[in-house]
Amino acid sequence: MPGARRRLGTRAPVPRPGLEFAVTAENAEGAEPAAPDTAAELRAAVRAVESGERPAASFYTRPAPPPPAPRAPRRADAAPAREAPPAAVPAELPELLERGGAPRSLAPRVAAALGEGAARELTADPWRLLAVGGVRPEQADGFARALLGDQCTPADDRRTRALTGWLMERAAAAGHTALEPDAVARGLAEHAVPDPDAAVRDAIEAGGVLVFRHAPPGGAREAEPGGEEAPVRLLLGLERYALAEESLADGLSRLRGTFAPRPAADGGPDWAAAATAAASPSAAELIGAVAAHPVVLHTGGEAARAEPAALVAAARGLGLRAFAAAHSDDGRRRLSAALPADAAVTVSGLLDGSEGPGRDEDGLLAADLLAVLDADRLGAEAAAALAESLPDGARLVLSGDPHLLGAAGPGQVLGDVLAAGFGPHVRSRTPDPGPVGELVSGIGVGELLQVAAPGNEVVIVPARDAGEAVHRTVQLVTDSVPRAFGVAAHEVCVITPGHGGAAGTRVLNAALKERLNAGPGRFAGFDPGDRVAHSPAPGRTRMATVTDADDRGLWLTGQDGRFPVSRDLVADTVRHGWALTAHQAAGHRWPAVVAVLPGDAAAGLDRAWVYTAFSRAERHLSVVQGTGPALAQAVAASRAPARTTRLRALLDEQTAASGT
Repeated sequence: MPGARRRLGTRAPVPRPGLEFAVTAENAEGAEPAAPDTAAELRAAVRAVESGERPAASFYTRPAPPPPAPRAPRRADAAPAREAPPAAVPAELPELLERGGAPRSLAPRVAAALGEGAARELTADPWRLLAVGGVRPEQADGFARALLGDQCTPADDRRTRALTGWLMERAAAAGHTALEPDAVARGLAEHAVPDPDAAVRDAIEAGGVLVFRHAPPGGAREAEPGGEEAPVRLLLGLERYALAEESLADGLSRLRGTFAPRPAADGGPDWAAAATAAASPSAAELIGAVAAHPVVLHTGGEAARAEPAALVAAARGLGLRAFAAAHSDDGRRRLSAALPADAAVTVSGLLDGSEGPGRDEDGLLAADLLAVLDADRLGAEAAAALAESLPDGARLVLSGDPHLLGAAGPGQVLGDVLAAGFGPHVRSRTPDPGPVGELVSGIGVGELLQVAAPGNEVVIVPARDAGEAVHRTVQLVTDSVPRAFGVAAHEVCVITPGHGGAAGTRVLNAALKERLNAGPGRFAGFDPGDRVAHSPAPGRTRMATVTDADDRGLWLTGQDGRFPVSRDLVADTVRHGWALTAHQAAGHRWPAVVAVLPGDAAAGLDRAWVYTAFSRAERHLSVVQGTGPALAQAVAASRAPARTTRLRALLDEQTAASGT
């Protein structure tokens, strides 16, 4: 049956805020077809579910979804929870950690991950330490050896189950919501698990992961009349992300199933007149699509953002409760230039209730139309929360740029909905202006163009090594760019591939701080006047300036005014912000950008990174180039492999079930 899966009694550990750990390309597991033996055994397990051979208490079959219908009122619990106070640390926990060779200072994070029974859980299963964000398998193995002695073995089922959950969470951090069984087995083999296939099956039996079966994209959904089995793709996933994608698919189908537009002749909005008055053909096309459809997809570059803004303005003019949600505070600020202040919000502010129309007694947003810009940044959980929050009959527009780096969390919502063809797709025909726009547009199609830049809008600065790259960058930010373009140093952003390395954000920020705001770093490494990047949640970056510090923590000033970051969160959520990674910079724009490409970054470059970094510049782009021909090769190469997700298959099943 479509989407059949096995529900088990427990969930795999979910990481909570803890030790910082960087996600790199090597974190992503491959998505190759399952090996015949593993696939056959897992397929047999699924057949056992369907035939009733396995206990009903352990399994259930997810039925094909019925056509969407109006649903019962929902509670206002879709928004992410606000920051919780630190968990109480059990008295015996620090001593237990020390006995296992772990630092006592880890205790608050262990308590946050495992709760008040943390010491009891770790005593019974030392590998539960892997539930703490940033703890690596070798560290958990060392901890287990110290506590268990000779009883600690690579094949211990506690170890293999914890490793399976850790692999799934690591894959989620790299963007996947599910994995092929073979990918999990390969990851276990890399950590010396003697029988990885058996360990995968054990994790399924123990409830650490769920099993799903779907038709492959474009594959048959029914068995052939002769009895030949239809193609099936087996995936493993964690309940948290499985429920998010299923909730999102159900929510999108509900919007489509409850949509009942009223013609202008019957007193409904006059969308045709609004389209006629639109400032551009693409905006008119978008308005026309929204008039007739509940879910509409819109793609384009930076200039195309004006089109969903025009849509929201037109909808408000027709008397609808319409809002536009951006990914970042900076994106909301840019929207506010074209919309009333209350119409422009951020996705996070909309969900937590601090921005937007508020919710009714059923917990639903008081909105008739929501246009989500930066939909390329939407992960599965945030998108599910938005879909769940919209009332029946509302319209949803997902607008984004598929050439940009994807969401920081698991899921590729925009790409999956586009691939499923779940709504009309309006492709903007509005080009990004100027030499920077021409350069970025070429990168999007795999060409690194030599654009005409008579006003030095695009400048290439060669760098022989990382040291010279740092020197040239500081010179550009503090002198050359401000002098040539009248842009203050604080309006220039440096973007580099990573935090580490000889020209990473740490080195560049230290060099820029020395020139722009030298000081002893007396407040947890920061001084008043430091530019910082505050990341209160994965994928969210708020640009701010350090103002002061007191008993409440470090005080920052951003676009929304002054706010504190508690002392225990500063180390994990605040970094100096003169230099950022492209992931941190996504959703923001600056008058000038200096993109730093040291020679040791060549292997990590891809088209999406280059497109994202270069497109953050509004007026001027300097490229400190130390990668030689690797830059053009990265742009010309095909895009990185897609993430492994289930949303497209779920939407295909919803469409087939409803006959749409």
